[in-house]
Amino acid sequence: MSKISSKPLKTAVDYTVNLVLKGAIGLALALAYDTRVRTMGWLTAQVLSPIGGFRKRVRNNLAHVRPDLPADEVKRLSRAVPNNAGRTLIEIYSGQEFVQRAIKAPIEGPGLARLEKARAEGRPVILVTGHMGNYDAVRANLIHRGYNMGALYRRMSNPYFNDHYVKSISKIGTPMFEQGRKGMIEMVRHLKSGGILGILTDLYVSEGELLDFFGRKARTSLITAELALKFNAALIPVYGLREPDGLNFRIVAQDEIPHSDAMTMTQAVNDGLEELVRDNMEQWFWIHRRWKYATSPT
Repeated sequence: MSKISSKPLKTAVDYTVNLVLKGAIGLALALAYDTRVRTMGWLTAQVLSPIGGFRKRVRNNLAHVRPDLPADEVKRLSRAVPNNAGRTLIEIYSGQEFVQRAIKAPIEGPGLARLEKARAEGRPVILVTGHMGNYDAVRANLIHRGYNMGALYRRMSNPYFNDHYVKSISKIGTPMFEQGRKGMIEMVRHLKSGGILGILTDLYVSEGELLDFFGRKARTSLITAELALKFNAALIPVYGLREPDGLNFRIVAQDEIPHSDAMTMTQAVNDGLEELVRDNMEQWFWIHRRWKYATSPT
């Protein structure tokens, strides 16, 4: 008996998911900016999250690394985390309206002085970041401040959604480098010219090293540290946090990671991110499978 391919089913699911998301985004964009962001946050937390299984994934991740949390706090986070994710999505699609908010964000932390020093020396910089608050607030802010800021991104698994998503993030600023051979060549050229590169590295990577994150082993890419060592680039962790009003931002630039070896440097990044997440639990994307296969697969 021949095996039936699941590809047509996946294609149909991707197409349907994209239609739903694109429709929700289109309706939200018709609203005034502040209302749009709040509405998309609520819609994601109350409607899309239960359908997509995000609440369950948040609870699974928290049970894996923070079993000490009270039930009421877990319940709050299972709604607050998707709310932040929904706000982030519609902000990215809001183009210049979002950029105008992001460029007003103050930058705090010792990393700013390190960044300024590297720019003055013409030294390349790798800004390692994570899915905190709105990660693109950092990129928009630094481009406005005159930094030659590029970003490495991973193509979405849903090809229909990926097409318009990439167009939206490109409107915030360029250059953008897609993960792959062509993108890596362009990215290396950017770094060699003394440019700044932003990379999100808090996702599960199957070929990554098992490093500590919240007291558990999580497969983590070493690419940021490896690139920093190869091109003598400053490695600076930086994050765009959401203010209590849910609409504005502040940027935290942690101290530069000293050059040593890739695993030690990457573990230092993980440690700095963990500290920030513990103080802002609702702002990290607990909906991701960071400890894949260690928690429930649903």
